Amino acid sequence: MPELDCVTIPNGQFVENCYLLGDREHGEAVIVDPGEEAERFLAELEQRRWRLQAIWLTHAHIDHILGVGTVHDATGAPVYLHPADQPLYQNLPAQAAQFGLHAAMPPPPDRWLQHGETVSIGESAFTVRHTPGHAPGHVIFVGDGVVLGGDVLFQGSIGRSDLPGADGAVLLASIRREMLSLPDDTVVLPGHGPQTTIGQERRTNPFLIYDQ
Repeated sequence: MPELDCVTIPNGQFVENCYLLGDREHGEAVIVDPGEEAERFLAELEQRRWRLQAIWLTHAHIDHILGVGTVHDATGAPVYLHPADQPLYQNLPAQAAQFGLHAAMPPPPDRWLQHGETVSIGESAFTVRHTPGHAPGHVIFVGDGVVLGGDVLFQGSIGRSDLPGADGAVLLASIRREMLSLPDDTVVLPGHGPQTTIGQERRTNPFLIYDQ
């Protein structure tokens, strides 16, 4: 990722990957999917002396948004979300209760993400691609040689399709259309587990091989 530092922070009981993207030249950063351990994310920002410019959300499942309120309150950074995931987002307290957790209502999104638009940090631009199937408003952020993929495509697996609002056929179509269209050397930074590449998953992912 040219000109950006990327910090991966696996966190919480769901072992969700939160990402900090930092532009060293300008001292600015965005956070992608702040999950359960918000204080860790804020400490990392403070240590690196990065000013948080935005909170980008791939989708609104509990493990990806538990820290949004704390991060937003501490930094004032605007929240970016696809409108199709607004019901999930507003349902955070009920999502938390299902796991025996407490969560307050998150702050209202400041910007609705749209398919094909560009979001930026420093001089680095990312294209928003709508990838429903795991969640109705799931998006990925496609940069130069890298994609922040949320819970769409994992190393050797794909996102769950047995959750409310999910659909396995729609998920596979999203992967084919929006991810397998990327170059093979594109690095995938997923919402859980280790990073991979588009080419590796195209060749070895059993869900994709079976689907061809």
